[in-house]
Amino acid sequence: MAPYAGQRLALLTQHGKEAVIAPVLEPALGCKIELVTGFDTDQLGTFTRDTPREGSQLDAARKKARIGMSLSGSPIGLASEGSFGPDPFTGLFTWNIEMLVLIDDRLQIEIVGIAQGPGRCGTLSTGDWAALEAFAAKHDFPAHHLVLRPQRQDDARLHKGIANWATLKHSFEACKAKASNGRVFVESDLRAFANPSRMQQIGKAAADLLQRLQSLCPRCATPGYWVTAQQAGLPCASCGLPTSSYRSESWQCLRCEHQETRPRTDRQFAEPQHCGYCNP
Repeated sequence: MAPYAGQRLALLTQHGKEAVIAPVLEPALGCKIELVTGFDTDQLGTFTRDTPREGSQLDAARKKARIGMSLSGSPIGLASEGSFGPDPFTGLFTWNIEMLVLIDDRLQIEIVGIAQGPGRCGTLSTGDWAALEAFAAKHDFPAHHLVLRPQRQDDARLHKGIANWATLKHSFEACKAKASNGRVFVESDLRAFANPSRMQQIGKAAADLLQRLQSLCPRCATPGYWVTAQQAGLPCASCGLPTSSYRSESWQCLRCEHQETRPRTDRQFAEPQHCGYCNP
């Protein structure tokens, strides 16, 4: 069964995300990604903080998908939303999380693909061109675009679309001339088309979504049959006692609520490092 063969999936984006989403989903699902335009998605929030995002990352993706469905008349919508913050391990590095949501009103389901990893994101406050040159090189400019503004990070006089050295130099001088403190605030442009590292994560989120869409409920064949919980207790390879590693998983359908518990198959024992007795 191929639930999305021949179907139109409306994708609302103005930042070129179809370039990494369509090649993943179209050949595997037999669907057509329909690019929806005519709505400025920056109205829903910007990384440069001039328009704050309301609600959660997932809320924003849902809203985009619904707008795209309304504009296109399609019962199936796609939308992506990204976020940047400290990494979950050390808190020292920038971490990028990308969500790609599919809403299917025919089946009354919502499925979310997720990808995350280190992000290319930095800021600098300087009045020195040499310092800006070094910052730009470190952050892979001009492949990764930059945003400049005079004085400080909340100044409304934005210079966007900076994608070459000549424009960077001109924008730096213009911002510095406007700044009463003689400083320019520089930051990575986090829009998808301007940040190749982020675009790669969006492609990975599409691959994760595809995996979920291809997992069908064994009872009703609804897409999105997936893990909802894990049960710890895989025995330790050294002492045999239960560990924090999972021993089984709960799977559940989004539609008919069929569920089952599946034992772990990739390994029978946990490493002693996960054992509270061997590694207290």
